[in-house]
Amino acid sequence: MLSRALPLAASAALLLSLTACGSSDGGDSAAESSSASSSASGGSGTSCDYPTDTANGAAKKVDAPPSQAAYSGDVEATITTSVGDLKLTLDADKAPCTVNSFVSLAQQGYYDDTSCHRLGDTSGFHMLQCGDPTGTGMGGPGYTVPDEYTGKETYPAGTLAMARTSQPNSGGSQFFMVFGDTQLAPEYTVFGTLDDASVKLLEKVAAAGTDNSEGQGVGKPLKPVTFEKVTIG
Repeated sequence: MLSRALPLAASAALLLSLTACGSSDGGDSAAESSSASSSASGGSGTSCDYPTDTANGAAKKVDAPPSQAAYSGDVEATITTSVGDLKLTLDADKAPCTVNSFVSLAQQGYYDDTSCHRLGDTSGFHMLQCGDPTGTGMGGPGYTVPDEYTGKETYPAGTLAMARTSQPNSGGSQFFMVFGDTQLAPEYTVFGTLDDASVKLLEKVAAAGTDNSEGQGVGKPLKPVTFEKVTIG
């Protein structure tokens, strides 16, 4: 359950919401890092398995990523959004299969014209969840992404991590960006970071509030965040 100072019922509700999308259990909701320059030639050599998500299908038609991770080291990415540019550093050494999938989706335009569907801004829970073309929290790319976490993860401000269901290896296209220290069980793959300016942009989005549709300050952001495009490099 969420490790934070909330009543048990409220904590459980937030956790179920965060672990809901991309498998038969519902939608995705809200492991590891390194250095070196990005490399698409040769990559990490890691083999990646991306099984077809037969239960949910694809929210937007794309090809599955290559079965060998194409990148190593740090991979720079920029998400051009309606609120400004979000600058990411993806960690392909510690989460090679996750980064491989994210880059593949970005290059195929999967994230273009999509909106972030979930904002949390309450004690110990400060994140914006994105990556579902349907905007419902239920959409995925038609395949699943393997978990790449160690069980020692923490989620401070600036963390970029994968959403997943309560089932193992159930990530897809959805991810969450943390703008304030967030207390979650170490069960979500951390695959990069956001720079300080990007964190401040997310803080401004949070300041506008949510529709509180999930309670406890969690719901759709009142200040919409729409992705125009994701650029790699």
